[in-house]
Amino acid sequence: MSRPHILVVGGGYVGMYTALRLQHKLAGREADITVVDPQPHMTYQPFLPEAAAGNLSPRHVVAPLRKVLRKCKILTGSVVGVDHSRKVALIDPAAGARREIPYDHIVLAPGSVARTLPIPGLRETAVGFKTIGEAIYLRNHVLAQLDAAATADDPALRQCLMTFVFVGGGYAGIEALAELEDMARDAIGYYPELDQKQMRWVLVEAANRILPEVGPEMGAYTIQRLLDRGMDLRLNTRLESCVGGHIVLSDGAEFDASTVVWTAGVKAHPLLLKTDLPLDARGRVTCLATLQAVDPNGNVVEGAWSAGDCSAVPDLTSPVPGTTCSPSAQHAVRQAKQLADNIIAVLRGGPPKEYRHKYAGSVASLGLYKGVAQIYGVKLKGFPAWFMHRTYHMSRVPTFNRKVRVIADWTLALFLKREVVSLGQLHEPRESFEMYATPTDKLKREASVD
Repeated sequence: MSRPHILVVGGGYVGMYTALRLQHKLAGREADITVVDPQPHMTYQPFLPEAAAGNLSPRHVVAPLRKVLRKCKILTGSVVGVDHSRKVALIDPAAGARREIPYDHIVLAPGSVARTLPIPGLRETAVGFKTIGEAIYLRNHVLAQLDAAATADDPALRQCLMTFVFVGGGYAGIEALAELEDMARDAIGYYPELDQKQMRWVLVEAANRILPEVGPEMGAYTIQRLLDRGMDLRLNTRLESCVGGHIVLSDGAEFDASTVVWTAGVKAHPLLLKTDLPLDARGRVTCLATLQAVDPNGNVVEGAWSAGDCSAVPDLTSPVPGTTCSPSAQHAVRQAKQLADNIIAVLRGGPPKEYRHKYAGSVASLGLYKGVAQIYGVKLKGFPAWFMHRTYHMSRVPTFNRKVRVIADWTLALFLKREVVSLGQLHEPRESFEMYATPTDKLKREASVD
């Protein structure tokens, strides 16, 4: 009799932590585990702002799946469809032909993608902030804009190059804005041609508050601290156009900017629309508190599991009926552990248990030595909140190896100034080679002459 096959779709928080617990708790011959993800690593997203600001090495905020999940089969590629009625998934591997993979249990954890709006110029101009690639790009881009501004003779062009627009006042937007502004503030000291007051950092938020997760008081505190740093905060304002870098806002403001960062929310991964599993109105897999998929009639979909951003899991600790768990790393990591335990229980003939966790609170960094936090009702700000932010996330970084590397980065930063050099060539590595390579038509002309 063949062993049960567990297919994990996605190598993020839920996918990696589920597979990690399964490989630790299942006996070697109890089941086979396959993890499919387009990237060979898991990204610890709360550290993306610090990686973008140069406080952490980008390699230290990712965990290599093959190194962490040694007892699992890692397949680099994309799941493009799931037919759960036949229990097969359609895979596009990084190389080779598209193929089907059968399974007995599937864990759908592709996560989320940026939720965008049909704003003119957004697709062509803006960059998101969900991946390590985007974080590295933004760091190099911001520094490259300062390099370019230092050589610009046209005051209007210089102002455009030194204007940075962030859309979205949630965690991703505020932390990215604060950390990158902090980095640029350090870097501009090396540019005698530039004045720090020339930099313009603009936050555009459609709601009337920012960081709702830390409460109104801490949100107001954050606004005041960002205003003290000279930032331009526009609440109750929408981005209406950014064609060619020309910014048009709903409050009537218009200006040019060479940088637009979109962090205005996320949505469930569109892969879910290519499955036959039950979804809610927001495109998430509908689940029971046991993290099992459930159809509209309340029947469990045997062998289908989900958690994290792409799932609608009931929040049993909420007094409001129908509330689902928020899309946070805090829930995702804990759900992954319960999900793995439930799969093991079902494989061994036992009942699954319900996921129950009361949200502990939130922490946010506002740059080096600055932050806000609300943990179990306790409000912190400034250095204590920043220290809490680092302490909490250090406890959540996967693997001892990564913890040591992150601590090493932070320790070195106490004695050495951060690097403020752009490595923009990373994004166009063949540009120089192509520029100086001998054109094919020239080779043909020389051959005909000979």
